[in-house]
Amino acid sequence: MAMHAQDKTLVWFDDLGRQDVPRVGGKNASLGEMVQSLGAKGIKVPPGFATTSDTYRAYIDENDLRDVVAQTLEDLSRERMTLHEAGSRIRAEVRSGTWPEEIERDIRAAYRALGERVGMETPAVAVRSSATAEDLPDASFAGQQETFLNVRGEEALLRACRRCFASLFTDRAISYREMKGFDHMAVALSIGVQLMVRADTGGSGVMFSIDTESGFDKVVLINAAWGLGENVVQGAVDPDEYQVYKPFLGRAGITPIMKKALGAKKIKMIYGGSSGQTTRNVATSRKERAQFVLSDAEILELARAACTIEDHYGQPMDMEWARDGDTGELYIVQARPETVQSRAVGGTLKSFRMKKAGEKLLEGLSVGMSVAAGEVCLIEDAEDIERFVDGAILVTSITDPDWVPIMKRAAAIITDHGGRTSHAAIVSRELGLPAIVGTGVATHVLHDGQMVTVNCSEGDRGVVYAGKAEIEVEETRLEDVAETRTKVMLNLANPGAAMRWWRLPADGVGLARMEFVINNEIRVHPLALTRYGDLKSDEDKAAIDALTQGYADRTEFFVERLAMGLSSIAAPWYPNPVIVRMSDFKTNEYAQLLGGAQFEPAEENPMIGFRGASRYYSDRYRDGFALECQAIKRLREEMGFDNVIVMIPFCRSPEEADRVLEVMGQNGLVRGENGLEVYVMCEIPSNVIVAEEFAKRFDGFSIGSNDLTQLTLGIDRDSADLAYLFRERDAAVLWMIETVIAKARAAGAKIGLCGQAPSNDPGFARILVAAGIDTISVTPDSFVAVKANVMEAERG
Repeated sequence: MAMHAQDKTLVWFDDLGRQDVPRVGGKNASLGEMVQSLGAKGIKVPPGFATTSDTYRAYIDENDLRDVVAQTLEDLSRERMTLHEAGSRIRAEVRSGTWPEEIERDIRAAYRALGERVGMETPAVAVRSSATAEDLPDASFAGQQETFLNVRGEEALLRACRRCFASLFTDRAISYREMKGFDHMAVALSIGVQLMVRADTGGSGVMFSIDTESGFDKVVLINAAWGLGENVVQGAVDPDEYQVYKPFLGRAGITPIMKKALGAKKIKMIYGGSSGQTTRNVATSRKERAQFVLSDAEILELARAACTIEDHYGQPMDMEWARDGDTGELYIVQARPETVQSRAVGGTLKSFRMKKAGEKLLEGLSVGMSVAAGEVCLIEDAEDIERFVDGAILVTSITDPDWVPIMKRAAAIITDHGGRTSHAAIVSRELGLPAIVGTGVATHVLHDGQMVTVNCSEGDRGVVYAGKAEIEVEETRLEDVAETRTKVMLNLANPGAAMRWWRLPADGVGLARMEFVINNEIRVHPLALTRYGDLKSDEDKAAIDALTQGYADRTEFFVERLAMGLSSIAAPWYPNPVIVRMSDFKTNEYAQLLGGAQFEPAEENPMIGFRGASRYYSDRYRDGFALECQAIKRLREEMGFDNVIVMIPFCRSPEEADRVLEVMGQNGLVRGENGLEVYVMCEIPSNVIVAEEFAKRFDGFSIGSNDLTQLTLGIDRDSADLAYLFRERDAAVLWMIETVIAKARAAGAKIGLCGQAPSNDPGFARILVAAGIDTISVTPDSFVAVKANVMEAERG
């Protein structure tokens, strides 16, 4: 019985290591490596064995297949037959072959031994292909060969193994090797036979130890769905998505889950029934769709496993996991090197800007960070891929490896289904294409020949616009950025876009706008949650119920989503400071939130009305502000982001400051406790005139140059007729800025500027440096220019 590493036919995972890639391929070598090296560290891998590359070659030679393959591929290269005809001919020959007697005997014996090992007569196994050139750093063969699940019995196993050998010559595998320049006969195939985890009654998915879009290396990304994992890999289901901050995983009492997004999960793959199918898809229940697949404890357990595996291999990893529905145990069933972001060159940052866009048509999860325009080519069935037009925008329901030959000719890809770890997303990243996955409706909304623009440059939600937009591309050389005494920070609003700027050597975030997070991540007025029973609109109630499904307490939806959204801004620059401004919507903007119109007054001039500090202690908004405070407390104390500083906007007087600080204290945010610093926006002339009094109550000031200019000069900043008078460089405005800088420094308070002026006018930074400002906060796209101006100003 072949059970030892030196045997030619097959090797048990226990006897394999990463050095065995030439014998058993990347997948199987990796499984053996984890069994041998990581079992003691808590990584559970289902037992199994792998056939060797010698077994594949012996099978090919036994059936005289080398000449068949060579002649068929020669006919293909000379265009005497199509790719489909060539692949079909080779696969048929391989599947109809007979086993060498010794190899068949060894496989049967190993299957029986596996059954004895786990106490089953005919164990269900997963039969996976592992090409010996697979998962090398310079070529990701993921998904090119076949996997067969729930295979039971010796005859079924031998049949699945033949089909695995045949899958080395699928159309997509032949095409992929041609593209990568691999010799077809130099690649062999190993088969992994692994005990099935009962994920059909549990759940499964994919995870990466790196952010798949930005390359940010301090997060684990996890996708999860009910049932067997093939649906997640292929993109046939819209999975849950979780994100975890790796550096905090070892901290006691900290739960660093940065994101939990509920996926539709409309189907699940389970074991086949009496029809003879090994697996089948069935609809999920309403309950399954409405709840997360993983608990917080399971999310953290998987994230720790991802870190353990990454540390062992010394590089970012792409892993598949499964949860046994009977035991609840979590298993790692595959691990391979991540091959896209880990190879990205970090010295240059490319940013895209879209101008003059048409009507917004639909949105979904964004893959990549670029923008592309082109005509739609709508293809719903792989049989029709021959009609794809080069340079078009491919629109389809889902993709699988059969689609790769046309995907590489597309300008962008849009799918109805799939998450960030689906086949469409993985291939798009590898090809450097923007893609929008999981739109739900693309094949219904878009049509052949329609000109559209695919925008993946503005965060984790990609948008499809009608028509061809103007696209600007800018490259930033990060090595040109020098150190400066004056700290240069970032202004950020959209948590989905924050990680895309993590490579910028910023000194933190000088302004994180909470209201933008509420608008993008929550979309519900906080009082519509705290006073849900008072809502008069049944339509609003129904929409809120849909958004908050899965939450027993609707207010928890607001607190959790706000804390997690802000964590995406706080994480990339930890431990540098991140200044979060409490909500600063005007009443007319709050009224646009779901359920908001009922709770907001109609004001003649919202710009100088019920906004900022005055809302926080008012009975009209006090319970909404309480939710904001709970989110900040959770972000700092439960999630670990103690680099977050709170900032109070539009605070008109020192007495108002006292009332706000009192309400914050009642909600668990006490200035000075647990290192909490509280800043105030300097945007009203009174903030300058009595700056000494404000400095007694706050740790720092942040100058909002837009409002300060508006209120100093008496100009509505939104007035087109008065735009020519709106100048931050006006002598009166400069006096205000220089005066408050001097007063803050004299009081020992920190002082920065987070207004738009330095972003629009980098030369403005020189004025601020000369005045002695501590920090300047700017938009990411102007960071390098402002930094250069600061450096010149400091040189004098």
